[in-house]
Amino acid sequence: MTSTASQSPRSGASTAHPDHLGHAIFIAAAAAMGGFLFGYDSSVINGAVEAVRDRYDVGSAALAQVIAIALIGCAIGAATAGRIADRIGRIRCMQIAAVLFTISAVGSALPFALWDLAFWRIVGGFAIGMASVIGPAYIAEVAPPAYRGRLGSFQQAAIVVGIAMSQLVNWGILNAAGGDQRGRLMGLEAWQVMLGVMVIPAVLYGLLSFAIPESPRFLISVGKRERARSILAEVENEDVDFDARISEIEQAMRSEHRSSFKDLLGGTFLFKPIVWIGIGLSAFQQFVGINVAFYYSSTLWQSVGVDPTDSFFYSFTTSIINIVGTVIAIIFVDRVGRKPLALIGSVGMVVGLGLEAWAFSYDLVDGKLPATQGWVALIAAHVFVLFFALSWGVVVWVLLGEMFPNRLRAAALGVAAAAQWIANWAITASFPSLADWNLSATYMIYTAFAALSIPFVLKFVKETKGKKLEEMG
Repeated sequence: MTSTASQSPRSGASTAHPDHLGHAIFIAAAAAMGGFLFGYDSSVINGAVEAVRDRYDVGSAALAQVIAIALIGCAIGAATAGRIADRIGRIRCMQIAAVLFTISAVGSALPFALWDLAFWRIVGGFAIGMASVIGPAYIAEVAPPAYRGRLGSFQQAAIVVGIAMSQLVNWGILNAAGGDQRGRLMGLEAWQVMLGVMVIPAVLYGLLSFAIPESPRFLISVGKRERARSILAEVENEDVDFDARISEIEQAMRSEHRSSFKDLLGGTFLFKPIVWIGIGLSAFQQFVGINVAFYYSSTLWQSVGVDPTDSFFYSFTTSIINIVGTVIAIIFVDRVGRKPLALIGSVGMVVGLGLEAWAFSYDLVDGKLPATQGWVALIAAHVFVLFFALSWGVVVWVLLGEMFPNRLRAAALGVAAAAQWIANWAITASFPSLADWNLSATYMIYTAFAALSIPFVLKFVKETKGKKLEEMG
């Protein structure tokens, strides 16, 4: 680190002073708490699926809509968060999301009807959508250029930790309730407790938002130049010429205006090409079926004969593999680059998903997959999650925070994130019915999307490693 401390800030490889880097890490981690809630709230429903089906006596199609309806809120939140953040600031946007997460947790834990549960899931989805946009954008704007990829990866790291924590909490609550998702616990059914526990991280997110500074770019946009300078001094290398850094940002901002949906229009097919690339990255990230592993894994394993308690445990082990893969990505995203990691992940996902499709093609024997196919399915599911986590899980969020020109960034990131949630909704809402039709064919569809992502990356995605945001054209 000391060998690079004297590099010019214009080289794009300046480093933060160790003390300042620690502060930058704290800021990024606090902002990524929204990612934790994103992962927790997205995945916690996994533990309640069968209980909701039983309590409200609904079929697969209706159940899927209740599970997936939160994603409509996610899409709306993602599409509007950029504009909200440009108007009132990134920190205020985080605080609004924290309040919505808290309200959603309480409402979801105490529903009086199925439509009521669906409504509170939409509220939580809106908060998730906001967090999905604000987290990576804020971190990209605050982080020193040399560490932006790794600090940007905190968002995905927080998401996967949130997913794992929700599965661990669900497993603990299920065991406390005697293995019954509808067992009584603290005066409620176990699944209600699972959904209500999210109040704790939601309140913590709100508190942390008061401990981190506003984005220097937003402060400059509203004329608070000195405050922006002091924040840059807190997180970047002491040798950086902060006045020059601010002037660089101001110069970039003078040549642009607040991004809006209208700015994204142009080109042959409605949007500018760079916007379509962002939408494509978001769509492929979801169309490989990753969230089936986190929304329905307990139900999936039970459908092929796994005991309910064991199915919850396998959901947790998958989440641990997700964390391992994310750590690998954080280590290599700034060393190997975004594009090579995406390609490696795509190849690995094709293998994992293809093996799952093969295993699920066999008929059940006494309500279970044959032993060989059962083990192949379980191992392949972990392989798929590992390769997704070490590549697309992290790389897409880093790219979306970096790839767009300054004049488009907030609006383009919002559209790309909204596309991600719409794609997520399509996969989540369709899986129960597709699985009832043909589970193996469903996984073949996911395999095909993983394979198609390879030529997409090779042809359209440009490397952003080591570049300043002002260099994105």
